[in-house]
Amino acid sequence: MIAALRGKVAEKQAGAIVLDVGGVGYEVLIPIETYSRIGEPGEEVSLHIHTHVRENVLALFGFHARQDKELFEKFLGVSGVGPRLGLALLSGLSTPELLRAIRTGDTKKLVRIPGVGKRTGQRIILELKDKLEAFDSDDDGAGDGATAVEEDVISVLVNLGCSPAAAARGVAAARRKGAPAEFETLFRTAMASIKR
Repeated sequence: MIAALRGKVAEKQAGAIVLDVGGVGYEVLIPIETYSRIGEPGEEVSLHIHTHVRENVLALFGFHARQDKELFEKFLGVSGVGPRLGLALLSGLSTPELLRAIRTGDTKKLVRIPGVGKRTGQRIILELKDKLEAFDSDDDGAGDGATAVEEDVISVLVNLGCSPAAAARGVAAARRKGAPAEFETLFRTAMASIKR
């Protein structure tokens, strides 16, 4: 099984990259978080890889952070959750937000992710709630502790085309920089953080 790849980005698009490793191009499916962290074509990148083999399909799923790969593999252990839905989960919310939603039983947050119905959200929580001890509980997302103003900024950013995870990270970064909990300033600082 392929567990990791290091090479140059040959092609990059939302949801997938082609990674040139010694002249061989590997198509690797990736979540939004990983897409936002890897460089442009020609730049070198290292990815943690999950190799998914099923009947006549061999697919590679790549993650910038080891923790994202491990959470993805936990999702695959849940009845009814396949690799595409696992990627959708990791693209819909940041890893800290996903962990918090599962630990607190927040089905509503999971159901907002495209492809996740109420039953699937409940099953994810039921099957994983007590299996996440190994995961960091450090929280750098805006998430459930977000103020009403922060939630408003996240909502506007999502409406402008950001993923929920990227919007939450932008707001969290803006707060760390000392932006006040006032809509206009927080919005501008968060936008600047996301554009970088």
